[in-house]
Amino acid sequence: MTTRRVKTAVAAAGISSFALLYAPQPVLPQLAAQYHLDPGGAALAISVATGALAIAVLPIAALSEVVGRRPVILTSVVASVVFGLLVPLMPTYPALLVMRAFQGIAIAGFPGVAAAYLAERLGRAGVAAAVGAMIAGNTVGGMLGRLASGFTAGPLGWRGALYVVAGVGAVCSAITVVTLPPGTSRGNVRLRAVATGLVTALRRPVLLAQYAVALLAMGSFVALYNAAGFRLTGDPLHLSPAVASLVFLAYATGSVSSAAAGRLVARVGRRRALIGSLLLTAAGAALTLPDSLPLVIAGFLLLTCAFFAAHAVANGWAAAEAPEDARGQVGGTYTASYYLGSSVGGAAGAWVYGHAGWPWLIAVVAAWLLLAVAVVGTGTRVRVGRAELVNAG
Repeated sequence: MTTRRVKTAVAAAGISSFALLYAPQPVLPQLAAQYHLDPGGAALAISVATGALAIAVLPIAALSEVVGRRPVILTSVVASVVFGLLVPLMPTYPALLVMRAFQGIAIAGFPGVAAAYLAERLGRAGVAAAVGAMIAGNTVGGMLGRLASGFTAGPLGWRGALYVVAGVGAVCSAITVVTLPPGTSRGNVRLRAVATGLVTALRRPVLLAQYAVALLAMGSFVALYNAAGFRLTGDPLHLSPAVASLVFLAYATGSVSSAAAGRLVARVGRRRALIGSLLLTAAGAALTLPDSLPLVIAGFLLLTCAFFAAHAVANGWAAAEAPEDARGQVGGTYTASYYLGSSVGGAAGAWVYGHAGWPWLIAVVAAWLLLAVAVVGTGTRVRVGRAELVNAG
């Protein structure tokens, strides 16, 4: 019963956090039109929030070592909704970006702490399935928030669309507040121990490989989705914004693949599962190159499914390999890498698309993903034997 409550609470928190974080993505073309921005400038509405999250996540993870995981998670989900209600009220684009930065800081408390909370609450044996459930919730939130804003932007405008997503976040946050069980006691944790744990988190090659996957794969993924609205509504496809937002239904495949990642790892091992998922992500991106709507849709389905499988494997691998005294720091470092990739990669990808077009964006993304494959291939070779033994157990 406790395990079910934990999974429900973190899934609801994931839905809220990710719906709020990426709600502006479907309305980037509308933001660009209203504020006279190019795709790279409009993408700052996403990159500022994810960049602030990346900066804040490690200090917040360190704070959770002292005050506990549950208070940080609950504060995060409530504050992120409050900022979500304030974002549409901002009168200028710079003010909107400032508020999005505050929202990113607020959201940082959930993804930076959740994996450590799950490891402590459920133990090493239960963390893989729970992380899969959490990431499944994240993908549902990402899909739900984007679809809600994309479909309501027409009749309500982009401001009304963001209010709708904030309402969804409020409901999910309330579920988390009611259902999240207390975590284990943190005891008398000193800041020196927190700093020592951070050094440990940055020392092990197997963990560094997972951080690299988070950085490069997430950068690739967000770059593609930041540019997707411009590609689908522009030449030669000319879809309406509401129809173009249907591309985010591809997130449903990510929900399935992230939840099934544990079974994939049990069958082929973490290393093969991760490398295979990264290569499939690159293949999906390549499928979107022709100006054919069916191929573009198929490509987004494949790359989304494969990306979330890779993320689930890498995140679960980092949580399983984290030393007991550095779980928060490992989770925080992974999350910081993930959202740094979202911020920098997402903005860079939108700039590449705006100045050079879709084929060059695909070339850049493919290079990032192949670099991630190379890092996994070299950074986990020493530890692969142990990893397989842990996985089999």
